[in-house]
Amino acid sequence: MRSSLPHERDEPPQTTHAGVPYDHAMGTPEPPLTSAAPAQPLRSAAALARSCHPGPVVAVTVIAALLATGAGLDGVRRALLVAAVLTGQLSVGWCNDAFDAGRDAVAGRRGKPVADGSVGARTVWTAALTAALLCVPLSLTCGPLAGTLHLAAVAAAWAYNLGVKATPLSWLPYATGFAVLPAMAALTVPGGPPPPWWLPTAGALLGVAAHLGDVLPDIEDDLRAGVRGLPQRLGPTATAALLPVPLLAASATLALGPPGPPGPWGTTTLTLALPTALTGLLLTPNWRKAPLAAAAIVATADVALLLVRGAG
Repeated sequence: MRSSLPHERDEPPQTTHAGVPYDHAMGTPEPPLTSAAPAQPLRSAAALARSCHPGPVVAVTVIAALLATGAGLDGVRRALLVAAVLTGQLSVGWCNDAFDAGRDAVAGRRGKPVADGSVGARTVWTAALTAALLCVPLSLTCGPLAGTLHLAAVAAAWAYNLGVKATPLSWLPYATGFAVLPAMAALTVPGGPPPPWWLPTAGALLGVAAHLGDVLPDIEDDLRAGVRGLPQRLGPTATAALLPVPLLAASATLALGPPGPPGPWGTTTLTLALPTALTGLLLTPNWRKAPLAAAAIVATADVALLLVRGAG
């Protein structure tokens, strides 16, 4: 857990956002300015806030806080970890919007503050770089290893935004970010044991699923924009069929990886995951978004199980 996880799309699909964590090229021309009078400071601030992809930012930060609490971190360390994750996510989100502004403007995408001129690209780039700079010391205060891993995840998310999303390795930044998030909480505990193998493994699988689900609705638009990440190369039908695989693997890893019986959460997740995923595939001919809806249900159960297992 966009981790500086490449963010899952928080708004209508992004054209070149191949599964995005976030895209936009620094050299992208500034989108056309509107003829309206300059926005008032409050409106500009609101537009800047919207351009960070607030949905994924809040979701990932909340999960980080819950993982930190489950790991038994004290108030100060928990606050530092949350602040590190928050600044990392903000930097990735702003990078995404600023980098893709030109494409978003050409495609006429709604809900894109930089593309529609609500806030300038330079302002958003400044915010992204400032958040990234703040993320460095905040991450390292969590410990050398935890901090280094988190910064690597943030760097991977930036790389996704700046071009990796259009390559066959588009899934890798997502896997990295989601794997680091639970591991970071465990590694921030002073003198604590390293995270068990199944914790980052399940996180990485959830990250791959997040990438596939994030890109699935926009594959056709992405292909027209020249973005050819892994899901775009597979096509919508194959991606929809592949989506349940990492989710089911994550469910099995979280339920069966830890020693001992799977417990109520693990048993429930294992029992419901496969039928839910299959139902989504069977409903596809009548409802195009059925695989994504089914994946969201399984992913929610997996994240809950991740929090329960991570706390244990």
